[in-house]
Amino acid sequence: MFRSRIALGAAVAVLLAAGAIMAAVVPSTTTAGGTTKVGLITKFPVAFYFSLVSGAKTWLRTVKNVQILYGQGASATDDAGEIAAIQDMIAQGVKGIAITPVSASEIPALTAAVHDGIKVVLLDNDLPTFTLKSSVIATDNLEGGILAGRYLATRLKPGDTLAILEGVPGVPALDDRVSGMLTGLGALKPKIKVVSELETDCDQTKGEQAAQTILTANPHLTAIYSACGPPALGAIQAIKHAGIKPGGIILVGFDGLQQEIQAVKAGIETATVQQHPFAEGYDGLATLLDAIEGRPVPKFVNTGTGIITRANAG
Repeated sequence: MFRSRIALGAAVAVLLAAGAIMAAVVPSTTTAGGTTKVGLITKFPVAFYFSLVSGAKTWLRTVKNVQILYGQGASATDDAGEIAAIQDMIAQGVKGIAITPVSASEIPALTAAVHDGIKVVLLDNDLPTFTLKSSVIATDNLEGGILAGRYLATRLKPGDTLAILEGVPGVPALDDRVSGMLTGLGALKPKIKVVSELETDCDQTKGEQAAQTILTANPHLTAIYSACGPPALGAIQAIKHAGIKPGGIILVGFDGLQQEIQAVKAGIETATVQQHPFAEGYDGLATLLDAIEGRPVPKFVNTGTGIITRANAG
């Protein structure tokens, strides 16, 4: 049964939710009776998390007597916002919380939730030292990074230069995307030069600023790897403003956002690692309900990755 849920989630993983998500914790408008309250907390309002929430809402239509409360932070580093949402949901009597955590600073609040009898499922990235979680539903980010590195190795040659737009240093999932990429370069790794590694907080504006800094210092740069989708979109703008023609720099992103896919189709972004946020939302809420109702759940569910290039972006 769990395998079939994953298949359904992955089949529609590229769908994006229509409309925005309220930053405050609010009752769902598509509840099925409101018997069991569960919470869903996402990091910040970008397309990736809209798709994740869309997956959760689709799952909600398959069950009865469940109500979802939604919460969201303001940015990729807003752990205070997520902590406030956790505390609000505890006060509102949820039986479980599915959350895309920002940092380990949220562990005390999540621990308090578990001590109150609330099940916790982590989505999108893990908190390795939080041992009270029921499950993690996420991309294998190391595996995805390795895919990116292997792809880059087919496009680079000895002597080429590479710049890295990091996400949020210290977040294991985002760090894995960088270390995996470097591993994926294989035998080519010592033969190319990594000229810069700048953090972006997975923010498009910060990604554009970081890419501008990199391009100013390295006008003959060969390639950019972005550990998140929004900074890759920012890098596209920086490349354009630098007067570099589309395709003049190899640009590989990570997330497979809809805008990225359009950029890949247009030959502006070279490739992106596709994640499946819809499946994370769908399978994450299904797993949470299983945990609440006492059914066994896997410790980790890999929702999969793949490389999107112009050849397969359609």
